[in-house]
Amino acid sequence: MKGEIDAPDGAKDGFCTIILAAGRGTRMKSDLAKVLHPLCEVPMLSYPVAAARAAGSERIAVVIGHQAEQIRETFRNQGLIFVEQREQLGTGHAVLQAREVFQGYDGAIVILCGDVPLIRPATVRSLYERHHSERAVVTVLTVILEEPSGYGRVVKTGGGCVLKIVEEKDATTKERQIREINTGIYCVESRFLFTAVAGLGNRNAQREYYLTDIVEIACKKGMKVDSFLAGDPLEVMGINTPEDLERAGRRMKSQGLRQSASVKEGGGDAS
Repeated sequence: MKGEIDAPDGAKDGFCTIILAAGRGTRMKSDLAKVLHPLCEVPMLSYPVAAARAAGSERIAVVIGHQAEQIRETFRNQGLIFVEQREQLGTGHAVLQAREVFQGYDGAIVILCGDVPLIRPATVRSLYERHHSERAVVTVLTVILEEPSGYGRVVKTGGGCVLKIVEEKDATTKERQIREINTGIYCVESRFLFTAVAGLGNRNAQREYYLTDIVEIACKKGMKVDSFLAGDPLEVMGINTPEDLERAGRRMKSQGLRQSASVKEGGGDAS
């Protein structure tokens, strides 16, 4: 399903959402697509979808790849727009697949991850509101970790402005000492976003098109790049292994089962 978003002249007050859900998730040790793994009895992807809706997203596009048809079927009749990433060439390439969906839309796009199910609607909304109030072109959701190993580091100026995000495999020894990491969640102005991802290169250790590179592109153009700090590392935890999934389940159960109930009913508040 594809479609265009009608938008008034000028920037739109409000936001749309892209959810990245194309990965296979090999560390899950299962043939099932990662985002279809059940969490409190519903597919993991249900939670970021519900969070985006509860935060006020006007349109949600989901980028799918592995087991695309099964994901379409599982989430049919939920008002989602599906776009397919046929080759797994990185997060920047994944976002580019949604360009046609947002043709003609001039406003903010929140980018969420299908394997980050604990994200709260309040955090998504606060990210957008920070982005809007600061008139940023890119706003990155970050978190500070005691042990940041394995994550992309957020490199800032002495005054706190974001300069770039560097993946650990590409980071210098000094950059690896940074404890503020990229969660993979962003709010980006649509016109800049799709121009930037269309021009990404893949000269890096993974030979992939990194979405993180749009930060450095914006900085070089003199555009404002802001960050918004999430207070709870667990909320932005990515699910990569069965152990991660169990941990997320325990967190949800400790907070009550409002999440699973609301998603089962078709996408209410997931907080």
